[in-house]
Amino acid sequence: MIEFGIKDVVDIVLVALILYYVYRLMKESRSLNVFIGIIVFVIVWLFVSQVLEMRLLGSIMDKLVSVGVIGLIVLFQEEIRKFLYTLGTHRRFQIITRFFASGGTSRDAEADKETIMPIVMACIDMARGKVGALIVIERTIRLDDIVETGDLIDANINQRLIENIFFKNSPLHDGAMIISKKRIRAAGCILPVSHSHDIPKELGLRHRAALGISQGSDAIAVVVSEETGRISVAIKGDFRLRLSAEELESLLTREMN
Repeated sequence: MIEFGIKDVVDIVLVALILYYVYRLMKESRSLNVFIGIIVFVIVWLFVSQVLEMRLLGSIMDKLVSVGVIGLIVLFQEEIRKFLYTLGTHRRFQIITRFFASGGTSRDAEADKETIMPIVMACIDMARGKVGALIVIERTIRLDDIVETGDLIDANINQRLIENIFFKNSPLHDGAMIISKKRIRAAGCILPVSHSHDIPKELGLRHRAALGISQGSDAIAVVVSEETGRISVAIKGDFRLRLSAEELESLLTREMN
C-alpha cells in the first residue's frame, strides 16, 4: 500500500504552484500553445515509460527530454529571465537585497534630488505643451542593448536638454531617452513593445513601449502623452496613470532610493 503523508501534499502543492506560474508566464508572452504542447509531451512520456514500460520508445523520449530541456532554456530565455526577476523582486525577498545594500547618506539624497527634479520639471512643461516623451531610468538591470539602438549623448541631466530632445521637430523625439547612473546616456532608443491585452485602448505606442521595458527589467519608464498631456509611469509591469507633479516626484524619489 502506498503511504501518503504531509511531505507528499507539500510536494504536489509546490509542483502545482510552479506549473501555475509557468502557465501565467507563457500566457503573458503568448506562448501558451507551446506550454500545452510541453505538458502533453510530458504526460505521454510518463505514460509510455512508467505505465506501459515500453523500453525502446521510452529511452528515445528520455533522450528527447534531456536535450529538450536545453532547447527550452535557449528558446524561453527571456521568459526565464523575467520569472527570476519577478522572484527576486518579490516583497518577501527584498529583505535580502536591503541586507547587502549599503546605507545611503544625505549627500546621496541630495544627488537623487538633483537627478529627479529636472526630470519632473521637464515632464510638467512637456505635459502643458502636449509634447510626447518617453524617459527610461535604468536601475540594477543594465540596458546596454537598448542604448545601442539609439544615439549616445552622455550628458548631465538637464531640464532644457530633455525638453529639446523631445521637441516635436527634433530627430530624436520619437524614441526613448535612457538615463543611467544619473546621466542622460542615450536618446532615440527603441524599446520592446508589450503585447498585453490589459492595456487600455486609449493608451498609445509610447505607453506600450514603457510597459514592455518595465516588464523585461526593473527600469522606471516615464511617459508624457502627446494626445492628452497626462503623465504616467510604468514600473514592474504596472502603470501609474494621470500623475501630478507631486505624485511623480514622490514616486521617483521612493523608487530610485
